[in-house]
Amino acid sequence: MHLDSEDKPLVWLHGEIKTPPLSKVARLEAGFLLRRLQRGENLGMPHSRPMPGIGAGCHELRIPDENATWRVIYRLDEDAVVLLEIFSKKDQKTPLRVIKACKMRLKEYDDG
Repeated sequence: MHLDSEDKPLVWLHGEIKTPPLSKVARLEAGFLLRRLQRGENLGMPHSRPMPGIGAGCHELRIPDENATWRVIYRLDEDAVVLLEIFSKKDQKTPLRVIKACKMRLKEYDDG
């Protein structure tokens, strides 16, 4: 993938977006949305919503798929899009284990 000099890199702290488990359509949608973030666009609903409970600048990408709704937890930094977690969400609430894992990854990333 070619990045323009103004594009923010993706920093993967956990997970990957691939087919399977995502369908090809969902994988392409995720890639399209991440590209928009790399170019500095702020996404809102229905594509993304803030996740202040995880940390400042954290958001949840929402990617509908055939049999699941995928979530990508990310943080927009000045110099990068930091990807914290990718998971299939089945309930309204984000699982506590996901929130804790994201907070831990952010702390390690920021301290490191």
